[in-house]
Amino acid sequence: MIIANISQSSLNFEMPSAVDSLVGFGMMLYMFVLGLELDPNVLIKKPEREAKVAYGGMISTFILAYIVTPYLHYSQVPSTGFNLALSITVSGTASPLLSRIVTDLKIGKSDIGHLVSAAGIHTDMVSTLIISVGFMILDADKSLSIRDSHRILFTCCTLVIQTVFAATVSPVFFAWVNHENPEGKPVKGSHLVVTIGFVVVICVSSAAISGYSPMMSAYVTGLVLPREGRLSKLMINKINHFLTKIIFPIYGLWVFWVAGFHEFQLGKLGTWGRLFLLMVIAMLGKVIGTIASGVMLGFQLPESVAIGLLLTVKGHFHMLLATTAIQKEIITASTGLVMILTSMLTIIHTPKVIEHIIKRARKHTPRHRKTLQWLEPSTELRIMICIRGPQNVSSTIRLIEMSQGTPNLGLAIYVTDMIELTEKVAATAVNGEGMNTLTVMNKSVRQMREQITGEIEAYMAENGEGVTIRRMMALSMLTRMHQDICVLAKDLMVSLIILPFHKNRREDGKFDGSGLSGFRNVNRKVLRHAPCSVGILVDRGLGSTKRMSRSFESLNIAVIFMGGKDDREALSYSSCVARHPGVRLTVIRLLLDTNANNSSTSAGKKWFKHTEQEEEMKLDDEYFTEFYDKHVAGGKVAYTERHLINSAAALSTLQSLDKQYALIIVGRGGGVNSTLTVGMSDWRESPELGPIGDILSASDSPVTASILIIQQHSIKGEIDGLDDDFSIM
Repeated sequence: MIIANISQSSLNFEMPSAVDSLVGFGMMLYMFVLGLELDPNVLIKKPEREAKVAYGGMISTFILAYIVTPYLHYSQVPSTGFNLALSITVSGTASPLLSRIVTDLKIGKSDIGHLVSAAGIHTDMVSTLIISVGFMILDADKSLSIRDSHRILFTCCTLVIQTVFAATVSPVFFAWVNHENPEGKPVKGSHLVVTIGFVVVICVSSAAISGYSPMMSAYVTGLVLPREGRLSKLMINKINHFLTKIIFPIYGLWVFWVAGFHEFQLGKLGTWGRLFLLMVIAMLGKVIGTIASGVMLGFQLPESVAIGLLLTVKGHFHMLLATTAIQKEIITASTGLVMILTSMLTIIHTPKVIEHIIKRARKHTPRHRKTLQWLEPSTELRIMICIRGPQNVSSTIRLIEMSQGTPNLGLAIYVTDMIELTEKVAATAVNGEGMNTLTVMNKSVRQMREQITGEIEAYMAENGEGVTIRRMMALSMLTRMHQDICVLAKDLMVSLIILPFHKNRREDGKFDGSGLSGFRNVNRKVLRHAPCSVGILVDRGLGSTKRMSRSFESLNIAVIFMGGKDDREALSYSSCVARHPGVRLTVIRLLLDTNANNSSTSAGKKWFKHTEQEEEMKLDDEYFTEFYDKHVAGGKVAYTERHLINSAAALSTLQSLDKQYALIIVGRGGGVNSTLTVGMSDWRESPELGPIGDILSASDSPVTASILIIQQHSIKGEIDGLDDDFSIM
């Protein structure tokens, strides 16, 4: 009995008023930023297809909810006001959450991603505006009765005056602050304080004078404030960071505390019925509306259904409305929890819906091979070189230089910074328009990128003939960075991605022990999912060699050819390198000595009788013959051939290459001659480099040359890659 009383008293413990005030303040900020990020001008323009989809989904959901919900007894005192309020809430969409989901799941730049985000913004703006009018007309009592007409008029006048003042004065004020605080310099403290005071006074004026909702007042104010310029972007970034780190965690606990989970009537069938039916209304209403609008706009049925399901997403504001209704005793705690849980459940299905969209898009994506071997001679060579920082710049410049070949052949290089998206960096990121136009204002990142750009521009000023260089950025968490790199490579239509080795080179020339495990995983995932060929550069001072000359051979490079598609791709890149007058290229072909009488050879013979291996060897001979006739026969490329009996002989040959070359190019696969690589995997340090690349790059290897390991893009698995701006509508 005592335990029961203690338990009951703990459940009835009231949330401190300070927490209520903090949550209220936080939601004011949320509504202000929501309004600031939306553009109300779209409401007065001719409706485009995004607006038609949004309005179709809203109207159908509103009608369905208004017809059905009165029979489900959600409110304690049934009324028309409550039915209207619930119907418009159910027909709404949480556009910030929807945009975040669409972006995180990588369909934000596709046509359906653009459409869903824009339709979500339309829906959110219109529904929230209607709710703001409802706050002006209806009293927050059990029956949501209509207020006195004089009070409605007074509230309306104060809100209109506040809105007109904000729309006319704030552009002038914001322009002055932006002019006094240009980009690249910290915002003056006094200007920041004055801005905060200015915004706060506008937001709370109608609430203080007429008793209007402070949250809705902040939302309306945000709608009419200028959204362009440094000051607005700074407010959005800082407030969103504050909300994410402080307010939302507290808000989640506050919602469930106020709602009271202990009052959820788990044992009643009606509770689960109301939960299920509210979900059905929200989803079915949207789907009906988007199918109807899709028929008019010519959308296919699966895409119309997917759009409708995505537009059902609810968020923080909708949960707040349910919690407020509980506090005002408009609905019971159990019913309020039903609405809160419904808001949460509208998010769960979105990953599956987007997965279905991507699956359908892949079926319509043409499958093609982006490799160096199959690149047309007249086609511009496009290479994406990824770097982690200034330490990779010198080797990047050397790669650019040796890839130039003859100036009349087009070469496009995309130097891409691999930047980890940390909380500190994310708080300073600002989206621009177009592809890869994200701007990071973090000081260290900005200085690093400026240093890299400066060094590359200095090289281009002297040696940029025939080369086009663009700076790109892969800004993401390490767990997802491979997706950004692959999507960027697909969009840029590059034939080769070159990644830096995950270990950093010390001053003594050796690599550090474990290296950067996060970037190692990035390299591994890019190798698996890349839409083109991939190279990994193990840099042992490639950039420290002397500047290449076009009048004499100054850089010794070797390519090892054992056979297989990866070795053919390495030979293809070597063809490009061989065209440079300053490169002395040597091709080292390692062949199995079939005349040797040993057990390993016998085992190898049995292995090679497979049809697939025989076909590979035939392709090797054909391609190597073509390469030989083009480059070796004319004397431009040196050639040496080694006949080896086993992997021990191959290992000895590889170790003998010490100090002969500045760069050694190898294929990742290790060739079809498995007898020459058998056992090499027993002591691997970096399996992702392949058997030959791993041996040459090992910490105890006597070879001091830099190693470029290349993997040819395979048509198998092409479906894993998809343009970020794919079209499916």
